[in-house]
Amino acid sequence: MSTRHDTQHDLVVDPEVAPPEPPPMYQVVLLNDDYTPMEFVVKVLQKFFGKNAEQATRIMLQVHHEGRGVCGVYPRDIASTRIALVSQYAQARQHPLQCIMEPA
Repeated sequence: MSTRHDTQHDLVVDPEVAPPEPPPMYQVVLLNDDYTPMEFVVKVLQKFFGKNAEQATRIMLQVHHEGRGVCGVYPRDIASTRIALVSQYAQARQHPLQCIMEPA
C-alpha cells in the first residue's frame, strides 16, 4: 500500500480507498382501492411527491387502470417517510389509500 504525503497541507492520500457507493433506491408505489377519490390521489401526488397536475393525473390513471403506480424513486429513509406521511394524511381524511415501497 502506497501513500503520498502532501507536506504543504499535511494531507495523506490513499489511492486504494474506493468512493462510497450510492444508497440502494426504492420506488414508492400507490395502490388502487375502490373508495379513494381520484381527485384525492392527484392531490397526494402533488403535495407529497412534487408532481405537477399532468404528471399526477397520469400516475392516478395508471393506479386506477393497472392497480398500482410509481410515485417516485428515493433512498430507503426518504421513501419510508413519504409513505408514512401519505398514510397519516389519508387516514386523517378517512381514505384507505395505501403506499408501499419496493427495491428499484
